Amino acid sequence: MTAGRASDALPMLPTLPTLLAMLALAAGTFLLRLSGPALRARIGFPERAEKLLEVSAVLLLAALAATSALTEGHAFTGPARPLGVLVGGVLAWRRAPFLVVVLAAAGTAALLRAAGVP
Repeated sequence: MTAGRASDALPMLPTLPTLLAMLALAAGTFLLRLSGPALRARIGFPERAEKLLEVSAVLLLAALAATSALTEGHAFTGPARPLGVLVGGVLAWRRAPFLVVVLAAAGTAALLRAAGVP
């Protein structure tokens, strides 16, 4: 075992330009998040635009859930995972407790896979 240099043991500290860039990005992120509530009282959207924004958020979440439930990589996951998600979705729709929803969805997929369903 050879003794390394002292600089090998120390973590590399960010340079001044990197640190300034990180601080600028942090400030920009904070200001962008703060602008939503600040501008909400001053800027009004038409009712139709507000409805479209609400629907688009729901559609985006549904598309994300469908993509992650149905695919793994570039292939179909098999029926076990979508059926587990379906069971969880039905329970969530029926307003079951979150823990019950998660355990039922995972249990359904696990039981189907144990039974040989891919």
